[in-house]
Amino acid sequence: MKRALLLFGMILLSSPLAARADVTSRFASSVQLSVGGAHTSTERIGSSFAISGSGVDTSITPSGGSAAADQISSGVITSGVYTPGVVVAEQKTAGSAFSFSQSFLQGDAVATSAPTVGAVNNFGDMSSTAGGTVGSLAGSVTSSHGFSGVAAGGANTSATSQFVTEVSIR
Repeated sequence: MKRALLLFGMILLSSPLAARADVTSRFASSVQLSVGGAHTSTERIGSSFAISGSGVDTSITPSGGSAAADQISSGVITSGVYTPGVVVAEQKTAGSAFSFSQSFLQGDAVATSAPTVGAVNNFGDMSSTAGGTVGSLAGSVTSSHGFSGVAAGGANTSATSQFVTEVSIR
């Protein structure tokens, strides 16, 4: 039995072993050229008016009217923007403690047309980017996967070259 196993082992070791492997390779080259479009983003800021106090008497005089006591505003809204009236504050009792504060943030007017790219409009928060210019934007790939003339153009453009190698062994 030992002799049979030894003979069988020698036959296996002396026979050529065939190597089997599938090798696949893939090469890909690309150039991506892009020109950005123009865009504008705006945010309209609203008006705010705050008033507070103690130990004071307030009065307002509306446009074309007479003084009204214990009032804090006779503001008007024009084109969607609030404008407060003039508030007069007087100390109630001479020599007594008092406090008075008033703040106003004027909002953006309601736009009557769309903003123009690159123009500064009457908005409190605005971002604008001009459209790209091709300029010297160029790039090409040769049949041997070489890159030539890859260059970004003018403003708001990009040129990207890429070479990919993939090897699979099975």
